[in-house]
Amino acid sequence: MNAAFDELMQIRAAHGGATGPTAEVGIHGTDPVFPTRFAAAETSAGVLGAIGVAVSDIVAAKTGTQEKVDVDVRHAGAALKSFAYLQRRDDDGQYHVLGNSPRAMTAYAITNPWPTRDGRWFLPHFGIAHLKERVLSVLRCETTPESVAKAVRQWDGEALEQAIAQAGACGGMIRSRDEWLAHPHGAAMALRPVVEIQKIGDSDPEPFPTDGPALAGIRVLDLTRILAGPVAARVCAEHGADVLMVAARNVPQIKNFVIDLSHGKRSCFLDLNEPDEAARLLDLVRDADVFSQGYRPQVLAARGFGPEQLAEIRPGIIYTSISCYGAEGPLSGRAGWEQVAQSVIGICDEHGEPDPALLPIPACDFLTGYLGAYGILIALGLRAREGGSYHVNVSLCQSGMFLQRQRRVDVPAGELDVPLAEVEPLLNSADTSYGHLKYLGPLVRYTHAKPGWSTPTPALGGDTPEWLRTA
Repeated sequence: MNAAFDELMQIRAAHGGATGPTAEVGIHGTDPVFPTRFAAAETSAGVLGAIGVAVSDIVAAKTGTQEKVDVDVRHAGAALKSFAYLQRRDDDGQYHVLGNSPRAMTAYAITNPWPTRDGRWFLPHFGIAHLKERVLSVLRCETTPESVAKAVRQWDGEALEQAIAQAGACGGMIRSRDEWLAHPHGAAMALRPVVEIQKIGDSDPEPFPTDGPALAGIRVLDLTRILAGPVAARVCAEHGADVLMVAARNVPQIKNFVIDLSHGKRSCFLDLNEPDEAARLLDLVRDADVFSQGYRPQVLAARGFGPEQLAEIRPGIIYTSISCYGAEGPLSGRAGWEQVAQSVIGICDEHGEPDPALLPIPACDFLTGYLGAYGILIALGLRAREGGSYHVNVSLCQSGMFLQRQRRVDVPAGELDVPLAEVEPLLNSADTSYGHLKYLGPLVRYTHAKPGWSTPTPALGGDTPEWLRTA
């Protein structure tokens, strides 16, 4: 079938499966879809297929009918770069892809592996303004490839990694997969499942409403940004949940990512540094079903929003943590991004030839988002059957290790990709505060269920911090 899918079905079985039979799942197509030996599109298809099973389990609990699930591998590959298909209509009626700003393109050009003094390679991350300044405080260089290369070459790899971490910045030394698995943090992660679901409190069962989409009546607080976390919440919105994005007014965002990952959600501003606004968030928690956050471990607990704390306030909460390095281990307190995860766990080392290089798609980010959604769906099913509060943990490094466990493929000469023309039939369109947009629609096909986003992507902070009224 599909090794990624099979591994995720083991997680489903470990958490009680469901009351009925497993949905019939068809996964069609093979890699390579992108120019890499990693079976990224097949892995994505396995995760999307697992999401389909979890959705089908919920539909069966509501209606007694199982869905048949179909996933196309090439479409699953497109799901790893959905922002690349986001288009806005100009005044002349023509559409153009919303690319990155010149500032972002400069950051991406230097967020790459560079050789160090001791023959290693190191990737400094420049993607967000305040983190960029912290990196520059260590490297003391200009933001040009030549200047960054010269600065990195003045350091030994491990010493630079330590200095970057101590500055609260982001970066990672390029390791091989074997080096990572021998590292105390990598060795600890290898013993844990790709999606961790831990019971953190008791509560009565909360069955799903019998009508509406799979997640009708489910309320999700989304305190995440930039890819992985927003992907997880977007899946919830796709299946009918009321998803309320919560951001602080002055926190940096990347506009085209915000637009692409906000379909079907609402968006409000709340600053946890402001007591009144933190209290308002706590009020929202009391009526929430899912609380999804992308802060480093323990950051929110220090403010009263940790998993056990919220399980006391709202018994039955599904608390979802999305991080770079996971919740435990010597590196868990470090911040990180897609490129850093690829660097430290061995993906850059294996993908690059002859020098380390990043994958052509942000596979760790998107896989982590979809895996987070899978964990949320499984946990909601557990709550419906048995009751309880649950903590779902996913991370970029763990998702990258999941990708590494899949097969390798031969890559033929020539360009490989999923071009815009191929996904044109899969695009949705809507009028939004950002203009008239086209964007990639839901990609998993079901027998009966019709996933989709009931509202277009909202303006950031354009909604009030309250839940929708229920009938």
